Amino acid sequence: MYRTEKNNLKKFYGTGRRKTSSARVWISKGTGMFLVNKKPLNKFLSRDILQEIIQRPFKVAKSINQFDVHATVKGGGISGQLGALVHGIVRAILKYNEKYKPVLKKHKLTTRDSRVVERKKYGQAGARKKFQYSKR
Repeated sequence: MYRTEKNNLKKFYGTGRRKTSSARVWISKGTGMFLVNKKPLNKFLSRDILQEIIQRPFKVAKSINQFDVHATVKGGGISGQLGALVHGIVRAILKYNEKYKPVLKKHKLTTRDSRVVERKKYGQAGARKKFQYSKR
């Protein structure tokens, strides 16, 4: 938590990660404005379903349109960045107030999704796939 010098608003910070993406998220009391990489949410994520997924932590905590979100996301693709944003938002909400933890945990939002792409092994076509076997 830190205070801005201009208007003395409290901001709460959370770091989210998913696959190879990482998101730095700041939330403050407001009207539900989202800025991701200095773009409004509808410019950053064009599909409505993706915007709904980002709103999920606020819906679960029954605090929709009560916070402004400022975030920067780096690395990975759309899916990883979306997961990292949600994880960062949840962590920032928990810094704001711990009372939301049981309901967020019930919806499995507090845990980082640790699944990442498995590396390709030498002598194979991929991580698990083998080259075709030829008897003759």
